[in-house]
Amino acid sequence: MSDSDEEYVYDEESGEWMPASELAAKQAAADTIEVREAVGNLLADGDQVTLIKDLEVKGAGQTLKQGTLIKSIRLTGDAQEIDCKYPGIKGLVLRAEFVKKR
Repeated sequence: MSDSDEEYVYDEESGEWMPASELAAKQAAADTIEVREAVGNLLADGDQVTLIKDLEVKGAGQTLKQGTLIKSIRLTGDAQEIDCKYPGIKGLVLRAEFVKKR
């Protein structure tokens, strides 16, 4: 067997036959969700963000003030939500529209 004996699969979206590895890469790229902050910049895991308005944290009895720095975010798979760590608040999830990339 040579390297050119790769299995080909039918891509229903394009109506073409393509190598299985190429189709898998195409589908993986389609599954990635872009998370954009208030200004429109793309966010990624580990980014630092700043709040653009005061946010009342339900259940914590605390308000996070505008300008608060969140040091390391994690994307959740939802285009509108980011997972954050902040001292004194467990399981903090913020909407991307309320933060600005630092």
